[in-house]
Amino acid sequence: MLKLYTWKTPNGYKVPIMLEELALPYEVIPVDINEGGQMTPEFLAMNPNHKIPVLVDEDAEGGALTIFESGAILMYLAEKSGQFLPTDTVGKYTTIEWLLFQLASVGPMFGQANHFVKHTAERLEYPIARYTKEAQRLMGVMNTRLGTVEYLAGAYSIADIATWPWIRSGIANKHVVLSEYPNVEKWYKAIEARPAVMRAIANVDNAAKGGSAVCIPKFE
Repeated sequence: MLKLYTWKTPNGYKVPIMLEELALPYEVIPVDINEGGQMTPEFLAMNPNHKIPVLVDEDAEGGALTIFESGAILMYLAEKSGQFLPTDTVGKYTTIEWLLFQLASVGPMFGQANHFVKHTAERLEYPIARYTKEAQRLMGVMNTRLGTVEYLAGAYSIADIATWPWIRSGIANKHVVLSEYPNVEKWYKAIEARPAVMRAIANVDNAAKGGSAVCIPKFE
């Protein structure tokens, strides 16, 4: 069984969504980042950058494999399963482009907006304006793209799996208004309606509360 070290954050939801979509059994091992769980020697031995998520595949080809960085994990699982990452050159690199768009732009900018909107002791107008404006610009980029294709890379892929939890966080923290981006809204709701997505979120949240951490997905 795959072991997933994660927490209830946008990055933390990506891999369980992928695992649920692939119907691969996995164990959620919660790493409470609010209590410094990512700073323990045991966790640092798996990820020297002390960030969730980390995936351990004890049955990987060539021996047990530990992978950190959500994008790398998604690519590994896509290649392992042959799903959600095309093998033709154009499809593959279109998907990687939009995956990197999330990793390099959406995640960092939405993360900063989330932080300054929600987590600072005093309201700091400059960073709130800076990062909210950039988050909204990125929503505009996505809205344009999704006016021409159903999903970010054309077909549903790891690019969508990586991006959707961050849009969810932006909505929750109220620095993006989904209805202002109709193409993103249509895309968002289509992914939200996928049973695997909701199961993944519930599994991580349940494990974080001390509930069952062993997840045996089923094909729809």
